[in-house]
Amino acid sequence: MNLLFDEAGKFLAGRILSEAEASAQVELDSGKRVKVKAANQLLRFDKPAPADLLAQAGEMAAQVELPLAWEFAPEDEFGFAALAADYFGGAPGAAEQAAMLMALHGAPHYFRRAGKGRFRKAAADIVAQALAAIEKKKQIAAQVSAWAAELAAGRCPAEIEAQLYKILFKPDKNAPEYKAVVEAARATQLAPLELLKNAGAIASAYQFHWQRFLFEHFPKGTQFPPQALAAALAPADDLPLAGVQAYSIDDSQTTEIDDALSVEGLGSGQVTLGIHIAAPALAIAPGDVLDGVAHTRLSTVYMPGNKITMLPDSVVAACTLDAGQASPAVSLYVTLDEATLEIQRHETRLERVAVAANLRHDRLDGLITEEWLTAPAQKQDEPQDEQPPGLPIPRQTLAFLYRLALHLKAQREAVRGKPENFSRPDYSFALESAQGADSADSEAAPALPTGSERVRITQRQRGAPLDLIVAEAMILANSTWGQWLASLGVPAIYRSQASLAPGIKVRMGVKALPHAGIGVPSYAWSTSPLRRYVDLVNQWQLIACARHGATAALAAPFKPKDAQLFAIISAFDAAYTAYAQNQAAMERFWTLQYLRQNAITHLTASALREQAGGAWLVRAEELPLTLTVMGTGGMARGSLVRVKLGHIDDIALDVSGSVTEVLSASPASAPPEAEDEAEEAGAGPIAIAVDLADGDGEQAPGVAAAG
Repeated sequence: MNLLFDEAGKFLAGRILSEAEASAQVELDSGKRVKVKAANQLLRFDKPAPADLLAQAGEMAAQVELPLAWEFAPEDEFGFAALAADYFGGAPGAAEQAAMLMALHGAPHYFRRAGKGRFRKAAADIVAQALAAIEKKKQIAAQVSAWAAELAAGRCPAEIEAQLYKILFKPDKNAPEYKAVVEAARATQLAPLELLKNAGAIASAYQFHWQRFLFEHFPKGTQFPPQALAAALAPADDLPLAGVQAYSIDDSQTTEIDDALSVEGLGSGQVTLGIHIAAPALAIAPGDVLDGVAHTRLSTVYMPGNKITMLPDSVVAACTLDAGQASPAVSLYVTLDEATLEIQRHETRLERVAVAANLRHDRLDGLITEEWLTAPAQKQDEPQDEQPPGLPIPRQTLAFLYRLALHLKAQREAVRGKPENFSRPDYSFALESAQGADSADSEAAPALPTGSERVRITQRQRGAPLDLIVAEAMILANSTWGQWLASLGVPAIYRSQASLAPGIKVRMGVKALPHAGIGVPSYAWSTSPLRRYVDLVNQWQLIACARHGATAALAAPFKPKDAQLFAIISAFDAAYTAYAQNQAAMERFWTLQYLRQNAITHLTASALREQAGGAWLVRAEELPLTLTVMGTGGMARGSLVRVKLGHIDDIALDVSGSVTEVLSASPASAPPEAEDEAEEAGAGPIAIAVDLADGDGEQAPGVAAAG
């Protein structure tokens, strides 16, 4: 005697060896013996053989007309043998009964299971819905196959092109567009990105990178909501007008002018340095529409030829420290001994500041040199009409600011335990369109890049006088304000670094802890509130301190242990990192275009570290570019090498290369490991580490060059 039974939803058949009250011992054709419970035993038969029964039943089940079987089925619960008798007629054999069992089991849209071998017919409306769904599934499968065939043939269907970035970076694996790409990739043995590129879905490498960034971080577009554009700013007419002449120092394309400096009392023995920071926090209230927009964006996004501002242009225009208007500001006045530069006291005021002039790095760096600023005293008494053209600020003012910057830097380096390394330059990118408009030479908003512009890359050495003046003033403000907030018990967002030991990174938190990398006892970002949300938050807290003094903790928007501050830190850290990576990728893209446009086939580079397989990571000496090259014997970290460039891949942001000559195998001093840690970690295709000063002293990827 043979037995057909259900084993975990699969039908098996074998010869019965022995039986008990609640089970049977069955031997399968494979020789395996299994114990089958009585509840799982479905059909006993003598003929045909178990294997033949399963084969015959499978063929017959495929021939069963399910709509007809559904018509024959009774309204009440039934067994498969009874329906087999009605469907096949007469006394159905074992094969017919097994065939009906398999057909019923495989058609849940017609028949619902009511137990082992027991079924109930589905309602007519349920059957109709199920059949419609099955038909739709067939149509989708056919569409997937058609799309896959087009992709394999080198054509991209419009439906897939519309979903390109979702398919590549945030796919819905059940979507037909995604399934078509997977099917075509398997058929052609190509990676999905290469497949889509060959099919013409990626027409422009620049748009690929730009649209990818927008898809991930600005899925609703970069436009500000109408309510934000219509939001009214709080008036600042009640603020006193500062009686100082202030000057800002930025790049020409900078529109978000956050800071300006003033100097009073030169020659009197006591000098007052004014550090004036734009005050959008006086015009925007926590929780209002504009705060919601800034909280969502968290930072301005910079990249060559383009930027996405944190705040609407109307807000920036009203708050920026532009020459010719009296803008609201949070000012830090630091009184110093003119001879020793010892800080005697400081005071914070809320006021309006009229900026006398906006100085521009790119126009003045060649003029304002260390030699010019440190000229003998008698040369600094030139009459005003002998001032160099284009320099509205007195030379003695700049000379004092530079002397103070050197003094502050030396004090920080004493705390750091070693000098800061400014051996590598910063790089600025300017894009020139076919019409000749240059993104770096005009303060007007340029047209959005297309990727076809000609790029110009220029260097600015770190630690240049104007850079140093601004950086040290901002460090002084961020450190002074950080300590002041802590002394009043007002919470703020700080940046700290426990030590300069390898692997110890800068962290953000709400405690006023030392920042070993800068050499200050505490450091609260507060000097860029137009472009960083953390600075805007800290400015709200500073305003409470300026207005309420010792009771500021009661009036400040954010209270001690406020969960909102921790949420802001987490969101800002993620967004700021993503924005910096986008800028790095875009700068790498334009660097590769620079290589191509200028037909550069060889360059000089320094070896950073050896990689697997004898390859080396190297950094170009005169371009912001790191790449992996095949090395040669005799190379060491810091060696100067001549590299021959190979294929440039604009999508992967990669360029191949090989070392043709070791120019200096034993450098006098290899770059320190710690200095290159960030760059090495981000080097390679898609991402490149960019080591730029962010305008307030701390080194961070991608801020200063874009303003």
